[in-house]
Amino acid sequence: MAKQPPNSRKQWTPEHESQLRKEIKQNTPTPLMALHLGRSKGAVQQKANDLGLSTKPTNKSPYGTSKKK
Repeated sequence: MAKQPPNSRKQWTPEHESQLRKEIKQNTPTPLMALHLGRSKGAVQQKANDLGLSTKPTNKSPYGTSKKK
């Protein structure tokens, strides 16, 4: 069985919510945010969704939309 993240099933603290907002603003990849927060990738995505935030990268073109040379 896979090892659980340290904060698995624990309540989100205001400090963790603040850190999540900061890392989303800095465009940090979701797996890296999960590692920093000690939570699973799914937990980070769900909390961001609950807060009305998106974990999608903002500095990349969507796949398949880049110009071909």
